[in-house]
Amino acid sequence: MSDAYLYAAVRTPFGRFGGALAGVRPDDLAATALTGLLDRAPDLDRAAIGDVVWGNANGAGEDNRNVGRMAVLLAGLPVSVPATTVNRLCGSSLDAAIIASRTLESGDADIVVAGGVESMTRAPWVLPKPDRAYPAGHVTAVSTTLGWRLVNPAMPKEWTASLGECNELLGEKFSISRERQDAFAVRSHRLAARAWDDGFYDDLVLPVEGLARDEGIRPDTDPGRLAALKPSFRPDGTITAGNASPLSDGASAVLLGTAKAADRIGPAPVARIAGRGVHAVEPQMFGFAPVEAADKALRRAGIGWSDVGAVELNEAFAVQSLACVDAWGVDPEIVNTRGGAIALGHPLGASGGRLLGTLAKVLRERRERWGVAAICIGVGQALAVVLENVTDEVSRG
Repeated sequence: MSDAYLYAAVRTPFGRFGGALAGVRPDDLAATALTGLLDRAPDLDRAAIGDVVWGNANGAGEDNRNVGRMAVLLAGLPVSVPATTVNRLCGSSLDAAIIASRTLESGDADIVVAGGVESMTRAPWVLPKPDRAYPAGHVTAVSTTLGWRLVNPAMPKEWTASLGECNELLGEKFSISRERQDAFAVRSHRLAARAWDDGFYDDLVLPVEGLARDEGIRPDTDPGRLAALKPSFRPDGTITAGNASPLSDGASAVLLGTAKAADRIGPAPVARIAGRGVHAVEPQMFGFAPVEAADKALRRAGIGWSDVGAVELNEAFAVQSLACVDAWGVDPEIVNTRGGAIALGHPLGASGGRLLGTLAKVLRERRERWGVAAICIGVGQALAVVLENVTDEVSRG
């Protein structure tokens, strides 16, 4: 079997809900990320791409169900380049990269593009079809932006709680205080702002519609301001708009290939996909699922947490991020060193690709060999990937 390598990564800035990217269709965002990624490999024959695997959580509107194929066509790639769209909710683009890596390892292709997109702003309202023709009376449109919709009555009520309520339960279980959550959120904003100021994201992010930086970063956030916010899900709760990720718009993409494809791709590979993990728990405990997903990925990579030099954990909520970091027992200072989703944003289908691109670059900058990317997923799932830095800028001690 062949190994799967990451050659390049790119993403759009992540826009606020109703913000700078509100007027951009998700299929256009996807095409922009795809085009920007392939610009990193100008000598690559586009017809040599064996498949495009794209993540998307909604798909109910302008995503057109198979937004991966729409992106290929809108980006002007040869019509012979195939594409599929996968949906594992928040983990969709990380799942896309995992599927792409398996395709490479099995020998079914030598070059695969993976990525994902979400416009949470433009997610449509939907109407269920009536049980009988011509019903009298009103019907209610249901938002597809986030969370449960058109819930099956056979589902246990505790499984279909809101994402916020699920994480309030998690905070209770592990006694994670409001103060810790707010401090974690402040750190996310400050590190994200510093990363942009330092130029870290300059070669990872493509300007779109005049937006050059992630729109949700608040560098002046401090514990006092966050402490003044009212709880969002319980009157006496700990989760607020300040210590949870915002609704966002954006796209990400990664170029993956085998070692023998290097001459055709152009740029040298930067990381090897060394381990993968998927895990599921009770739906209401989804925020804790990355713990075992990452542990599985590490076991499959043949390493342990003591070998890991960098972690990119999607910050859906500060409380679930803290619960995972506590359970892993890793140094919090190696986690999300360039900011996380609380500051950068969390466009559901795009976040996994962001994690991989950021992790690969952090490993190079910090001269570390091993890193973990992990993400929690609504309805009780999580994914994780172990990357091995294969550039010269690595300590192999």
